[in-house]
Amino acid sequence: MTDNPVDLDKHRGMMAQKATDLRRLLSEVEANTTHLRQRQEELEIQLAAAPATTWAEAAEKARYLLDLFAAGLPPGDARRHKLVTAVLSDFDRLSRES
Repeated sequence: MTDNPVDLDKHRGMMAQKATDLRRLLSEVEANTTHLRQRQEELEIQLAAAPATTWAEAAEKARYLLDLFAAGLPPGDARRHKLVTAVLSDFDRLSRES
């Protein structure tokens, strides 16, 4: 008996190794997705907790909502994607001017 762990992946066939790698990757993606949802919920709670005290804070809240809206748009909806991009550009331009 040895103290060194046995790398079982070396003893599997190529198909079994690929299947194992895919399961591991899927597990990581699911864990990351869960973590991202939790962080997003925390952010939204903070955004809703208090009213904005400046136009810049209000614009950041609107930017977040516009990004969520744009992410849900179908890729073929060029008109709305262009409108969201224009509004976000307006926010950037106006925040630099103030």
